[in-house]
Amino acid sequence: MDEKYVVETYKHLHSIPEKALIEKETGKYIAAALKSFGYEVKENFAGTAVKGELGSGVPGPVLAVRADMDALEFFIDGREQMIHACGHDANSSMVLAAAKKLSEQGFEKGRLIFIFQPAEETGEGAIMVSKSGLLDEVEEMVGIHLRPIAEARVGEATPALCHGASRMMAFKITGRASHGARLHLGVNAIDAAALAVNAVNAVRVDPRVSHSAKVTGIYSEGTAFNIIPEVVHLKLDLRAQTNEVMDTLAEGVENAVKASVQSNGAVAEMTMNHGLPASDYDGALIEIARESIEEILGSSMEPIVTPGGEDFHYYHEMLGIKTAYIGIGADLTPGLHRPEMAFDLKALENGEEILVRFIEKRLGKK
Repeated sequence: MDEKYVVETYKHLHSIPEKALIEKETGKYIAAALKSFGYEVKENFAGTAVKGELGSGVPGPVLAVRADMDALEFFIDGREQMIHACGHDANSSMVLAAAKKLSEQGFEKGRLIFIFQPAEETGEGAIMVSKSGLLDEVEEMVGIHLRPIAEARVGEATPALCHGASRMMAFKITGRASHGARLHLGVNAIDAAALAVNAVNAVRVDPRVSHSAKVTGIYSEGTAFNIIPEVVHLKLDLRAQTNEVMDTLAEGVENAVKASVQSNGAVAEMTMNHGLPASDYDGALIEIARESIEEILGSSMEPIVTPGGEDFHYYHEMLGIKTAYIGIGADLTPGLHRPEMAFDLKALENGEEILVRFIEKRLGKK
């Protein structure tokens, strides 16, 4: 293992954070590295995605290893700052270092693909890559991500980071404007929105499955104090640990909002309904990931269940690819999506080694 390379790669990628679909310098750096390793490279598709492919010349599995590239946007002291606060620079570094190692040692069978994906944070990247047609022959895929200290310490890893489904919904509630002194002539959209909030909180689905539905934003288009507002916008965040419960929850929320505002004489129009699917892993690949972790770290954690979302799962949903997703302990504090996020760089070496071992188990070691 080239420990120095994975750390140097991380430090460089960390210094050039770029937000979703603008990861031009990141993609350029990764593409150049893959070319230098001898991979057949396709770049600047699905936005800024990069694909590196290497064949063995012997029939076998078509295995992909995926990393995400985008950073997060923060406003600090009144100005925009891009920061790698979710560890995508670390994920890309581990995957790129594994690509380097496999190009040096080779493998016995099948084809190996490394995919560096843009726009995970917006939920767009995996959809765009899936629609590109460049992964249509991929049969199996593994992903990897740093974990916060509350989930896993450095030297620990899970073979199955089980993400929940997430959904962003938005509604435009329309009433009827009137003068504040003649409220009987109008329909107050804020009153209707208040009914909608309570109705959402009353939606019930299977309590055995972790889930939540909550209004996270509400604002009126009105300006003056003495105008009964005609339009109010609602934003909602939905979470569920399975896709089935998410579908039921989302249907219940839509019905609750529309029916509740109608009772007040208003109308609700859904203006957004976008989300991420829950994980649905392949048992055999999870077992291989577990074995890889045990051989590198000495032991493996049990699956970690998280309500957090991840667009990685579109590869299974859209293309039918068998998947596994490794969570790497990193002593990461204070948490993901925090601008001051930091972690132990030893995690990069652990992640690289686990990925290399996983690939060797699927494609053989020369």
